Amino acid sequence: MPMTFAPRILQADEVVEQLRALRSRQPVRYWAFYSSQLGGIVTDPALMVLPFDDHMVHRGHGVFDTAAIVSGKIYDLEAHLDRFLRSARLARLALPCTRAEMRAIIVRTTAASGKRDGSIRYWISAGPGSLGLAPAAGAAPGFFVIIFAGLAYPETWNTQGIRVMTTTYPIKPPLYAITKSTNYLPNILMQMEAQEAGLDNGVFVDEAGNVGESSNMNVAFVSEDGVLQHPKFDHILSGCTSLRLLELARGQVGTLLRGVEVRDIPVAEARAAREMLLIGSSVKVAPIVEWDRKPIGDGKPGPIARALRELLDQDMRTARERLIDVPY
Repeated sequence: MPMTFAPRILQADEVVEQLRALRSRQPVRYWAFYSSQLGGIVTDPALMVLPFDDHMVHRGHGVFDTAAIVSGKIYDLEAHLDRFLRSARLARLALPCTRAEMRAIIVRTTAASGKRDGSIRYWISAGPGSLGLAPAAGAAPGFFVIIFAGLAYPETWNTQGIRVMTTTYPIKPPLYAITKSTNYLPNILMQMEAQEAGLDNGVFVDEAGNVGESSNMNVAFVSEDGVLQHPKFDHILSGCTSLRLLELARGQVGTLLRGVEVRDIPVAEARAAREMLLIGSSVKVAPIVEWDRKPIGDGKPGPIARALRELLDQDMRTARERLIDVPY
């Protein structure tokens, strides 16, 4: 069959023009991007690019993490960097620079964005140089930072609650679950499956019948007697927001809560909870009101989800030891 379209060979200025045209057709909200491969920061979304043969692009050999910008300050960055570097070690990724340099680059890129509220996402990649399975010999690891609007969720998630399903996809093995790598295929398939069923999200269950996590968030429960229960972190990602929330919640024992537990939670026990929570850096704390078409508790957003969300929101604005000033 004769070819009906012959692609042209583009010059560099035409490539940039086409990239800008592409971005103009997309509702992107990306404000600043640092690339160690470029050696600096760009603010034009058309220039926020990676080589196609970067090992993170074509093999998923990279790790990432996300932190929040709240009222001109970066929240809990050190905890996120702890997890970020732990993931890099587990993924056998060489570090492109020191932790202190990464921290400084993240702060400088945030300042370059001019944005006082939003999200920061950053990556380490194995670098470009081949399409092989192993990283290219001598490849320089990449470090990338982007300042963006953050993931958006409907306000109805808080006011009306979230409906989830038990996914038919298997949970990741522990090594891959606790490593925050760029390979999110199981998470993507779970989210798509839930949306195709007319629901908001999914929940992984492990082979022993214990609750795992959601697509890109943790889940937790409030028992009938007021105990906050969270799955153990040995087979799921250690959510920085969950860890901080658990710490804050322990200060509420005796008032808001009767106790706080981190343990294996069998599905049957979880279904009998008074409240079910979805926890993450973007969603914060949101109530789950339905699981597999059956109500959780009375099927309405509960008071503890609301109280914990308010507690976390206050912490994100007032916990001085966890806030980094940005020199705009």
